[in-house]
Amino acid sequence: MSTLVKVVRYHLVKPDNLVFVPWAVLVVGFAVNVMVVATTFGGQSTIRYMGTLAALYLTFSVGGVTSITRALPLGLGLGLSRRSFYLGTVLTAVSLAVVYGLILALLQAIERWTHGWGLSMGVFRAPFILEGPWYLTWLMSFVLLTLLFVWGVWSGLVYRRWNLIGLWAFMAAQVIVGVVAALVVTWMGAWHHVGHFFVTLSAPGIAGVVALFAMLFLAGGFATIRRVAV
Repeated sequence: MSTLVKVVRYHLVKPDNLVFVPWAVLVVGFAVNVMVVATTFGGQSTIRYMGTLAALYLTFSVGGVTSITRALPLGLGLGLSRRSFYLGTVLTAVSLAVVYGLILALLQAIERWTHGWGLSMGVFRAPFILEGPWYLTWLMSFVLLTLLFVWGVWSGLVYRRWNLIGLWAFMAAQVIVGVVAALVVTWMGAWHHVGHFFVTLSAPGIAGVVALFAMLFLAGGFATIRRVAV
């Protein structure tokens, strides 16, 4: 465990990609939303949901990519094993996701209390996904951040191992899987069952599905890093 903690510290020596950039992007987006809503929709009581929060998740995912492309060679050069580096990187993501989820839950509570920052604006809420009690907001934020980070880590490992061609093939494979799944559902005439499943799925259920995908991505990344060249 001490080795994993050292990896976490290693990643946070320069926390710009994992801490400063995601929150800076969110702050800038929040400020832009305030200006737009205040000048365009001022005085309206209907909550307008903004998509700014997605920027935090996406930049955190990019942080997962850079934690491999930038940090892996030096980390292994310092004597860390591939297994230790990978598990320590995942521990970094999980630790930050726990904290970030709590911060987002707090910001959502403030947003509710101020009725959308006094502008009927929903930045830290998303219908059905991030609109329940604080603990569900924390849980959903936690699993989503973890999912996107480990997906970024796996993408970075694919790039390190197979270069840009491999990365493009990795992305294309995911698209193909999605298209094939959609074709199978269409062929079986089961779209109404799929829709019913997601409509009736509770927020904890959605979090469970997201967590399952995160575990699959973790396994894929672990299998990939074992043969990554430095």
